[in-house]
Amino acid sequence: MFARPIRVKSNTAIKGSDRRKLKADLSTAFPSLSAEELSELVPNKEELNVVKIYAHKGDAVTLYVLHKNPLFFELEKRLYPTVYVLWRYPALLPTFMTWPPVLQKMVGGADLMLPGVVVPSSGLPDVKHGDYCSVTLVNNRAPVAVGTAAVSTGEMHSLGMKGRGVCVLHTYMDHLWAFGNKSGPPSLPNPECDGQEEYEEEYEVNEMEMEEEEVVEKCVEEEQCPGETDDQKMPQETMDALLLQCFLHALKSKVKKSELPLLTSTFLRNHMFACCPSGKQIDIKKSSYKKLSKFLQAMQKQHNLVRMKELTKGVESIVEVDWKNRQLRSFQVPEETEGEVAPVQDEGEGESPYHPPEITTMYSVSSRLEPLFLDVQKRKGTILQPAEVKHLVTEYVKKNELVDENNKNYVTVDPILCDCLLERSEYQEIGSLKWDDLFSRTLGRMQECYQIVYPGQRPIQKKGHIEPIDIAVASRGSNKKVTLIKNLEVYGLDPAVVATALQRRVQASSVLQPIPGSKDKVLVQIQGNQIHQAGNLLLDHYQIPRKYINGLEKAPKGGKKK
Repeated sequence: MFARPIRVKSNTAIKGSDRRKLKADLSTAFPSLSAEELSELVPNKEELNVVKIYAHKGDAVTLYVLHKNPLFFELEKRLYPTVYVLWRYPALLPTFMTWPPVLQKMVGGADLMLPGVVVPSSGLPDVKHGDYCSVTLVNNRAPVAVGTAAVSTGEMHSLGMKGRGVCVLHTYMDHLWAFGNKSGPPSLPNPECDGQEEYEEEYEVNEMEMEEEEVVEKCVEEEQCPGETDDQKMPQETMDALLLQCFLHALKSKVKKSELPLLTSTFLRNHMFACCPSGKQIDIKKSSYKKLSKFLQAMQKQHNLVRMKELTKGVESIVEVDWKNRQLRSFQVPEETEGEVAPVQDEGEGESPYHPPEITTMYSVSSRLEPLFLDVQKRKGTILQPAEVKHLVTEYVKKNELVDENNKNYVTVDPILCDCLLERSEYQEIGSLKWDDLFSRTLGRMQECYQIVYPGQRPIQKKGHIEPIDIAVASRGSNKKVTLIKNLEVYGLDPAVVATALQRRVQASSVLQPIPGSKDKVLVQIQGNQIHQAGNLLLDHYQIPRKYINGLEKAPKGGKKK
C-alpha cells in the first residue's frame, strides 16, 4: 500500500480527548497490550502528532506519530501497528514466517502467498479471514510486514497451502517506514528456526521440482511479475541483470550529452539508483563484478556502450556514450519505474534538485554501560538514538524504584548506576543525581555514532563523528590564493557539480584534485579566497547545516575576494 511515495495533507498535535480515545481504541483492537504498554505508546505528556496522508492510489490514511516515528496507521476506521511498534512488541500479532528474499517483493507491493509460508513445528497461528497478522523472516522474529489474513487457518490447510495467505499493507523499507527514522529491525532470534538448515534443504528440493511459473509465484503475487525465477535461485545472475537494466535505462533516459564527462560514482548514485525498480536494490557486491569499475569496464569492452577515462589521477569518468549502439537503441524503457529516488546532484544549480542527507546522532552501548542495559538485552555495540537511551534509562529507574521519594527531581544511585556513571572519587560523595545529570552522564560514557540516510537509500550507521565539509585557503606561488573544499562526497554532493556551480558564481577557474590516501574522494580547488561564496552555496543552496561545515570563519570581511 505504501510502495510508492505518500502525500501529506496535514500534521497536527493530538488533542487531549483524541489522545484518550486513541488509547481506548488501541486497548480494544489489541487487548494483549497492558496499561503500562499503552501508556508508553500513547504517553500523556509527550507530543503525539496526527498526520493525515494520501497513499499513491488516493486512499486516505491517518498516522499517529511519536518521536517522529509513525506508530499506528488508521485505514477505513481500523488501526494497524507499524513495524516500529512491532519491533518493540513482536508478539502483538499472529505471525507468519517466510524467506528473506521474499521481503523485496513485499516491499514492492506484493502479497504473501501460502507456498512461501514456512510452517514451524508448532504449526500455523490460528487466524480468521481479515484478522491482523504480521510477517517475519526465518532468521529473525522481528516483523517486517503487517497485513490481514486472506483466509482462515483452516482454509489454508484445506487449500493445500496454495493461494494468497496475507494481504500485505505495510512493510519495512516502504514509504510509511521511510516517514520515520528509517531504523532497521532488531535482531531477535527465532526459537522456531533452530532447524533452519532443514527448512532450507527442504525448500531447495521443492524448488528444483517446480516448474518456472510455479517458482515465480511461489512466495508472492504481484500486479506484474517478470518471467524469471526469484532472487533466491540465482542471486549473482539476477543482480547482473538488474545492473544491466538500470545501466541501459540510465543511459537512455537520464544521462544527457551535456553532462559528459561524468564521474562514475555520480553516474551510479544519481542515475542508476534512480532507475532501480521498486522492491529491488542495487548491490554491486552481490553481482559477479563486485566493483563498479569492473562492471563499467565490461560495459566498455564487451558491449561498446561507453568509453571511460581517468581525467584526474585515481578518478574515472564516463567521457563518451555510443547513443547509436544497437543494444541501447533496442532497449525498452519501462513505462514507469516505481520507487524512483530523486537524484542527489544539482546540475548548475537548477536542473535536478539536491536533497541533503538526513544525519542523526546515535550512541553505541559501551562495555562499561552494558550492565545498565542488560535487562533489555542491549549488548555492547548496540546503537541507539538519544531518545531511546533516555527511555531505557527512565524505565530502569522506574523498574528499580530509584526515584527519590522526597524530591522526584533526583534519582537514587544504586550499585549499577554507581559503577556505570560515577568516577571512583565520587563513590562516597554522590548518592543521587538529577535527571539531566543522569542522562548526560549516560550519553557521555557511550560511544558517539551517526546515521546518515541519502535520498532513496537505506540508512548507513557508522561509529565516530561524521566528517564535516572542510573549506580552507592555501597559497600558491607569489601571493596567489586558492580555496580548497573537501569531503563533499560524504553529503552526497558531486564535487564536479559543486565546482561548476561555484565557478559560475565567482567567475574563476576551478580544478578537481585527488586526495592522497583516500579512495574515490577529490577536493575542489578554485582561484582566490572564495570561502564566503562557497559557504553561501553550501548553506543556502544545498541546505547543508552550518555545524557540518568547517572553515567559514576564515572568510574575508564583507565576502570580498583577496
